[in-house]
Amino acid sequence: MEKLTAVIRPDLVRTRLLVTHGPEEVLKALLAPGRQVHRRAAPTLLEGLSLWFQQPLGVMLAVDDVREGAALGLCDDFGFGARTLHYAVEVRRRAARQGSARLDGVGDFRELRRALRWLGP
Repeated sequence: MEKLTAVIRPDLVRTRLLVTHGPEEVLKALLAPGRQVHRRAAPTLLEGLSLWFQQPLGVMLAVDDVREGAALGLCDDFGFGARTLHYAVEVRRRAARQGSARLDGVGDFRELRRALRWLGP
């Protein structure tokens, strides 16, 4: 069975989401900043994706500060990721930003693709 994974990168302007099923990218999204959404929005979205694909979802949350993840309801204030029947969140501190802020289509997802390697097979 191919692994279902998601990388979430919230910042002050937007939240980027990349979901893969095995080697295939199945969803790329630009969403509102995490601090502006309902506290159940991200957990409900991840649960829905898990139900859609009928398998648990591995999630990597790339943050500068764990408070960003806590605002999304995906980790606690200590940086421990949420775990449910439908998904497990691993919190990673993001490295300093490199490259331009130019958007093509829905944006540059190279950083999130690199982050997928942290989750492993």
